[in-house]
Order: sequence, then C-alpha cells, then structure tokens
Amino acid sequence: MIGILGAGALGRLWAACLPAGRAGFIPRPAELPGANTRYRFRPFDGQETTVDVPWLGPEDAPELILVTTKAGSTFEAIAGVIDRFARHTPVVLFQNGMGSQQAVVAQWPDRPILAASTTEGANRPEPDLLVHAGTGDTWIGPMTEPAQGLPGTTVNFLNTSGLTIHAEQDIVQRLWQKLIINAGINPYTALLDCPNGDILASSLYQGTINGLCHELSALMRASGQGEDAPDALRQRIETVAHNTAGNTSSMRADVLKGRTTEIDFINGYLTRLGKQLGINTPVNQMLTQRVQQLSSHSQEQHDGQSPFQDLHPHRR
Repeated sequence: MIGILGAGALGRLWAACLPAGRAGFIPRPAELPGANTRYRFRPFDGQETTVDVPWLGPEDAPELILVTTKAGSTFEAIAGVIDRFARHTPVVLFQNGMGSQQAVVAQWPDRPILAASTTEGANRPEPDLLVHAGTGDTWIGPMTEPAQGLPGTTVNFLNTSGLTIHAEQDIVQRLWQKLIINAGINPYTALLDCPNGDILASSLYQGTINGLCHELSALMRASGQGEDAPDALRQRIETVAHNTAGNTSSMRADVLKGRTTEIDFINGYLTRLGKQLGINTPVNQMLTQRVQQLSSHSQEQHDGQSPFQDLHPHRR
C-alpha cells in the first residue's frame, strides 16, 4: 500500500493513476475522514471515470509515503503523522519551490527522505472533479543518507501508475531547474491574473525579467548549481511560458481561491538565499512582497469579489 499525505490535486492524481486498492490517503490528526474519498477523474486524452480512494487507518503500514501537501503546510503535516510509521518507510516530498524539503531533512535526517520534481499538470475545477491537464515527467532522488539507495526501487514501485518516472541522484539540481521556471512565471501570472503565456507581453514582465534572470544566475552560481547565463535562463522561462500558454499556474489559482500561495518557497526562498550569500535580489524581493500583499488581500476579500479589483484598476 502507498500512503498519500495530501488529498489535493497532485495527491488525487497519483491515487487515480495507481491501480485500484494500491493507494490510500493518510489523515492528519485533526481530520475525521469517511471510509473513502470519491471523485471524478478526467485523464489526459481519456474518458472520465469515478475513483474511490480509501483513508488509511492506524493499523495500516504503507510501504511508501508520498507527501503532496502545499509547501507551507508540509512540515506540520509530516510531524503530525510520521511517528505512526516505521522508520525505514521511504517518504517522497512533492513540494514546489525550495526550503520545505530542507526543513524536513533537518528534522528527520535518519529517515529515508526523497524529493520529487514533476511536470505533471493536474487541477480541480470543481471539488469532486480532478483533471489531468497535461502529461509530464517526474524525477525522484535522495535527500538523506538512508535514502541514497532507494531512487531506483521507489521508481519501480510507482511505475504501475503509468506516469513517466525517473531516478535522479542529483535531485537538488532538478529542484533548482523547476524553481527557476516557477520564479519566472508564477508570480507574474498571480499579479497580472492571467494564464502563463500572457505574462510575456506585459510591461511588468518586460520591465523586470532581465533583472530577475541576473539574480537567478548569480544565485545558482553561488550555490554550485551551474553557470547558466541570464539570457539562457530567460529563454528557458519563456519557452515554458509559450508551451503552457493557456495554463493557470498554481499560484494564480491559489490567489483566485483565497488560499495561501507558495511564494515564500519560490521567490521568497531566493530572496532569503540572497541575503545569506550577500547577493542583492531586488526583483525577487519585489515579486515576493507584491504576491504576499495580493494573497493577503485575496483572503480578506474572498467573498465573490475579484481580489484584483482594487490592485489593478487599469488592467483590461
């Protein structure tokens, strides 16, 4: 049995793709779930089906745990349940950005902790509907010493999902690659209230992207994550924005639904890293502060009125 901690879009995608009866959701201490979670699943280029996923009980001992919570709630979610499971049970972290993984590793260095970077796209346009919006790849690699020999066996364990999964020893480098893309797309989509492709023609993006990419390049170099030039990073960001032009980023979706965003683990993480390394990050800091302000306003005003009404009075 595979235990899934986090019954959001990504957790439900894994539960739906794994064979029936192979996965179950792990309840947090405050949750009182029913026997099953039922939802409709619309596969990518497939026919809609109904999925029933059980909730694991105290007697269940999963062989693998997938953590698909939002970055900001990951540490608390794991802390609330990890003592229920054997110390040798592998734990795979699926969070966006950086920082949450390091916090988990620092607290439980003697457990087999792995991290995943995925480009699978899933969303929940309705509470009981999961849409597999785009197929991608998932890379899984070790974050602690006890996990060093586990990427290959973990990938084999998950291959029954039909998703494309790879073992990756240098998973931090993969996490950095995704961090760069998220930092260059997600905050702009949230601030402009637009799909990914529409950021490219905006004055906010055009006026700040070069500065952002110079910051990203300097941070990567100082962190031992490569010598990518700012122009190369901009090209990578814009290629993804073009290829996913019609998609809504998770950060924009969070703002629209009045939820806390993951900005603190994306541009916020880069801002904190810059302070540690003595690298100025004014664009990352600006994007972080503006999304934080927008997110706070959205949560206060989440009563049917658009959170963008007051912040962007001139936006079409």
